[in-house]
Amino acid sequence: MFGFQTHAQEGRPAFEQDDLKAVEQTVQLYFEGLMERDRAKLERAFSPDARLIGFRGEVYTVTPFATWAEGVAAGPKRENRAAYENRVAGVELHGKMALARAALFWPDIYYYDLLTLLKIDGEWKIVHKSWHELAQ
Repeated sequence: MFGFQTHAQEGRPAFEQDDLKAVEQTVQLYFEGLMERDRAKLERAFSPDARLIGFRGEVYTVTPFATWAEGVAAGPKRENRAAYENRVAGVELHGKMALARAALFWPDIYYYDLLTLLKIDGEWKIVHKSWHELAQ
């Protein structure tokens, strides 16, 4: 399902290893913020201007980052963290832009995220998250 490349497309210069690591670290920070319900970590991973767009069941949903982060932070503690698996499934870099695919396998639901990141003032930030959820 995830046949995503982790290198530049043919004819383009190869990406920098430091940027790839930094993008993956930003996505890992997003995962940590989700699991720990830590708004500060989410704020480090996302641009304050970010939008989250996807479907809750059949309902098309657009959420500003601040609203989403507030909801994540206010939720109940996640028990049995071993039951959650979050992974970076692929990264593509193009200059100061990156696209990361994330797969989150949680009890009773799977999420698939497409995360657009931009390098802003030297730091990689998630500026857009589109997601698909699949109940198990």
